Amino acid sequence: MSRPIDNLFAQGVRMVHEEAVEMTISSLRAYWEQHEHKALAWSGGKDSTTLLTLLIHMIEAGLIPKPRVLRVYYADTRQELPQSQAAVDRIMAKLRALDWVNVYIVRAPLDKRFMVYMLGRGIPPPNNGTLRWCTRQIKVDPMTAALAAALDGVDGSVLMLTGVREGESAVRDGRIAMSCSKDGAECGQGWYQQVLPDSPGIRGRVATLAPILHWRVCNIFDWLMIYAPLEQFGGWDTRILIDAYGGDDEARDIAARTGCIGCPLASEDVALNVIVAMPAWDHLTPLLELKPLYRELRKAKHRLRKAEPEILKDGSRSKSGQRGGPLKLESRLWALQQVLDIQRRCNEAAERLGRPGVDILNAEEEARIHELIAARTWPDKWDGSEPSMDAWLDTIHPDGSVEPILFRELVGQ
Repeated sequence: MSRPIDNLFAQGVRMVHEEAVEMTISSLRAYWEQHEHKALAWSGGKDSTTLLTLLIHMIEAGLIPKPRVLRVYYADTRQELPQSQAAVDRIMAKLRALDWVNVYIVRAPLDKRFMVYMLGRGIPPPNNGTLRWCTRQIKVDPMTAALAAALDGVDGSVLMLTGVREGESAVRDGRIAMSCSKDGAECGQGWYQQVLPDSPGIRGRVATLAPILHWRVCNIFDWLMIYAPLEQFGGWDTRILIDAYGGDDEARDIAARTGCIGCPLASEDVALNVIVAMPAWDHLTPLLELKPLYRELRKAKHRLRKAEPEILKDGSRSKSGQRGGPLKLESRLWALQQVLDIQRRCNEAAERLGRPGVDILNAEEEARIHELIAARTWPDKWDGSEPSMDAWLDTIHPDGSVEPILFRELVGQ
């Protein structure tokens, strides 16, 4: 292994944690030739961008065999931080100059995009408890559909590379621990799975591999800030991506993660807070209003609820009882105007200062939201006749028993 590593760190450049790269090369070599097709899932974040740029360098340096085609699937959620999107655009331009790399921009269908689904169809903002719909809908499902389309009529299996790392998510780490020895993977060879779960049409034909699973955040920042921008490693414009994590020292200290702007699932929008504190990006301060807006929309006054437990197919009553439901039509219109106003203020300041603007809700999406609201669109099993979630109702339990409202006369019912 010493000779390839010498090639990787040519011209006297050495990495602080060289063993991390050695393990990545071993991981890739262990599974590379087992699959006819090679693909990479790219979110635009620091981890998948590290894997992407490192892999291109390894292939061009002869450390990994050059595939006939490397398919790169960029998951465009339409909710990315401006700095992340700027880095993606520049990296994508370099990728498209390589005749053996095909880049695919993967987006959810119009009606399934974050803003349209929430404000047009009325689905409440996602949460980490009972309604975490966003990740699957705007990332996983579109990526699965794109893979299925690529495999249609093509023989062979796909090795899908991901930038998953331990320590980025407690939930993710739990899945990794449970899958440690799955499909014959050995310690040090990454997180390898031969089946993409819940993926009809591609089951058994796609294996996923996380070859930087073992990398620490310091390795990631070293690569993106120091090595990747150097010509001998590809000359990638990745330093701008570090801005989305608050810069070198601060980002390492807080280990900030980026995601969607104003992510409803994050307890604190650390990356956005750091970004708008920078003089070059303070025109994006209105974006801080998105997270409170999503929190507001989850309140009872903006939603409907079931008057009684649903009757299931077996005749029993739903255990969820009189559950909270979709957003009211008037609340959707109000929220749409708030989002448009936030975007308008950011872009007016950007134009005035000559800085990058934002595009979290375009004209097509806005028009579709208005169309869905005008058509009085509701989620499945809702029709808009349900009572407001903040209305005082007798509680009906799953067993059919009724718990009357106390002090009914005080609420005028």
